[in-house]
Amino acid sequence: MRRGLVVLAAIATTLALSPATSGAGEMKDSWVTTKTKMAMVKDDRVKARRVKVETQDGVVILRGKVATTEERTAAEEIARGIAGTTSVSNALQVVPEDLRKSVDAKDGELEKAVKVRLDKDDRLKDAGIEVRADNSVVTLMGKIADPKLKTRAADVTRGVPGVKAVRNELAQKS
Repeated sequence: MRRGLVVLAAIATTLALSPATSGAGEMKDSWVTTKTKMAMVKDDRVKARRVKVETQDGVVILRGKVATTEERTAAEEIARGIAGTTSVSNALQVVPEDLRKSVDAKDGELEKAVKVRLDKDDRLKDAGIEVRADNSVVTLMGKIADPKLKTRAADVTRGVPGVKAVRNELAQKS
């Protein structure tokens, strides 16, 4: 925990030395992410190390596994309270503590299986798709050249045994 606080403090210091706003006066995504993570570290309702925070155009995305619905709700409340947040996408999965180790192991195997399946597909193998699994919910991330590949990737992923649902966050390269 202390090491995590030191890392967050170092990140915050680095970001504090750079402007927190873009030229248009909007809050930088990296700053919103750091402020959100730091607020979670300070709040006893959330185990911050279990929550991955990303920000894209002011939208805070929460991923990972939490122990209770209360913790999931608290994480979202914290993110909504950060200046510069336009909305929150809460993809946190609730996994009770006693099941966490087995679910983590299963998710690791599922991520590998999805990656293998995507790599076997001629149209998807070089697409650079990132895969994350949380309680058997697979998230596909990255930027792809062809919008048809977004649907193809989701279809291929759904075909992998053990996948409960697919969150397709693939975006088209501009």
